[in-house]
Amino acid sequence: MDDIPPYPPIDPTTFDLIVIGTGLPESIIAAAASTASKSVLHLDPNPFYGSHFSSLPLADFPSFLSSHSTSPSPPRSPSSDDPNEFSLLEFATRPLYSSIDISTFSPNLLDQHSRKFNLDVAGPRVLFCADKSIELLLRTGTNQYMEFKSVDATFVGDNKGNLWSVPDSRAATFKDKSLGLVEKNKLMRFFKLVQGHLAGEQDVKISEEDLQSPFVDFLNKMGLPPKIKSFILYAIAMADYDQEDTGVCRDLLKTKDGIDQLALYNASIGRFQNASGAFLYPIYGQGELSQAFCRRAAVKGCLYVLRMPVTALLVDKDTGCYKGVRLASGQDIFSQKLILDPTFKVTLPLGSSPPLPLKEKLPFFSLKDDKGKIARGICITKTSLKPDISNFLVVYPSRSLFPEQVTSIRFLQIASNLAVCLPGMFVLYISALCNDDDQGKKLIHAVMNTLLTVPLDSESNAAVQSETAEIGSAVQDETSESSSGGPSDSGEEKPTLLWSALYSQELTLGQVDFICSTPMPDGKLNYNDLIDTTFKIFQEIYPEEEFFPETSLENPEVDGDASPET
Repeated sequence: MDDIPPYPPIDPTTFDLIVIGTGLPESIIAAAASTASKSVLHLDPNPFYGSHFSSLPLADFPSFLSSHSTSPSPPRSPSSDDPNEFSLLEFATRPLYSSIDISTFSPNLLDQHSRKFNLDVAGPRVLFCADKSIELLLRTGTNQYMEFKSVDATFVGDNKGNLWSVPDSRAATFKDKSLGLVEKNKLMRFFKLVQGHLAGEQDVKISEEDLQSPFVDFLNKMGLPPKIKSFILYAIAMADYDQEDTGVCRDLLKTKDGIDQLALYNASIGRFQNASGAFLYPIYGQGELSQAFCRRAAVKGCLYVLRMPVTALLVDKDTGCYKGVRLASGQDIFSQKLILDPTFKVTLPLGSSPPLPLKEKLPFFSLKDDKGKIARGICITKTSLKPDISNFLVVYPSRSLFPEQVTSIRFLQIASNLAVCLPGMFVLYISALCNDDDQGKKLIHAVMNTLLTVPLDSESNAAVQSETAEIGSAVQDETSESSSGGPSDSGEEKPTLLWSALYSQELTLGQVDFICSTPMPDGKLNYNDLIDTTFKIFQEIYPEEEFFPETSLENPEVDGDASPET
């Protein structure tokens, strides 16, 4: 970490809320608390916004993962010589990333053009046009700090490299040439049933018994063939696990939840005039979301200090109650409430005898609270996987790549027209839930080997170097390629890998107690579950306050303001 800059003392020294970390949950809470007229101090040890939800330049990516992958040193005994009668409990850090594997097949790419990349730490991520994150952006006016573009298409992949277009509506079903007439009729009848149920039509209403049954059983009852079931379960309802095998499925989707997901998908398609698909992606990367809410908080009076580590927790020696934090600058700052980035934990030093209330609370707070792991991969190529499409999503249903694959794998290609890479290049994000690092790498490699040419020897590396030289010249000429996504090679030749990062990330839950901890990015494509958790944390710390109360905007037509493309 860089040396701590010589900051002047923070004034005032007492706040209603201190928030440590500028990840998306922390930034939303800071904005909500500031909107509720709370005094908020928002700190981050990093020189950038976003933490585990950030978008980073190519050169900074490996160091960020590495800095969060080491085990902490044991905390020292709490200091008791404080004149204000506080005990100091040092913060420890959690190792949140493991099995980090960075491969560079084109060193010049890293050296010369690193700052032209914005790589999402928690990719792949997209926003449904009608999901909770979009509604929150619109309701709070935070959308004015961001711009979006539409994700052009959604596909389902197989182990032969085929990408099948997802028929997400009756009109798309009718146009789909990959489906037979019988398949089209069954799928269109299913969509008609779902639309009638959602519209409240009594003659086509789905029974309560069916709504509480597994979604896969309901699809079987509807007589849908395996291919169509796979599309609905994994590419529209976004199921994480093999829904046909209850022995390995950790999250069996109920019909009610599946129908709700279909409703979200349907409501998202065509919601915005200049976004034909169901999904949006932020220009400059997902890290813009955290920054947007930080700007919203700053407008409401939140005080921001970056590059400021927090070294210890201040607790009352007698009662064990939280009082404040000690900064790396040596200054003590006090608050009534504290929100912690999931990087941090507080543990009792060996041999210490803290007050009984604190001794009872800290073991709960310091639990690792893992939900498992998610494997993530990032690849950079020069060529699009689909010659005529720049930005698209691919879902690999369970068992679609190899027999032991029990989770779905998600893949997102983003082009330079979203300002995340050099003109004429593409960033590919891959993710899959997993039990351990080895299983995670196997899942990510299965997609990479299916879709990409991975250089293995010096001859291949030389070919990649040649490609990079061409890219370097393209950077000098920032022409219309940057808005069209760049040229794509025709034919069936696989894109060649230029750079990749593979890593496993811990999945941790948010916790609410005498101090609160926010969750790590989850394995979902969107932020709905994360926003629900953030809302619950805010309600726990401020039960009497409304979460972003409705305000009259200067322009009441917020949908017009929230155009995903400008």
